[in-house]
Amino acid sequence: MAMIPSFFNNRSRDIIFDPFSSFDPFKDFPFPSSSLISRENSAFVNTRIDWKETPEAHVFKADLPGLKKEEVKVEIEDDRVLQISGERNVEKEDKNDTWHRVERSSGKFLRRFKLPENAKIDQVKAGLENGVLTVTVPKEEVKKPDVKKAIEISG
Repeated sequence: MAMIPSFFNNRSRDIIFDPFSSFDPFKDFPFPSSSLISRENSAFVNTRIDWKETPEAHVFKADLPGLKKEEVKVEIEDDRVLQISGERNVEKEDKNDTWHRVERSSGKFLRRFKLPENAKIDQVKAGLENGVLTVTVPKEEVKKPDVKKAIEISG
């Protein structure tokens, strides 16, 4: 017991940190907590998009159930950035309706991806079928250099 420093013996000075306590380090900041954000503002924040590369193209897929092609934008910016954005409107409420649960999100979303140098940005195609947006960005063929060149050996 002699090896334990004396400040552990004084219980009134012990401070125990409980990582599971309800301490909120942001409670006095001038912005609202995440629980106060309306469902309109938080909509599509987590829109998930898959990006795979095949030998021929870069393919992006996004699940956008219930959206029409008029509600989605696919754009290429000058600095080779693919931008996918859109908006799902809030369902109109009828005074006679009683909502028991609201889980589907509404509002705007925006995702941006920097395309690699081998992307043919002038040949991008997009389609929306069964709630899945597919954007295909063809790739330029990589020319393989001719390796067969005879090198003279001196000596």
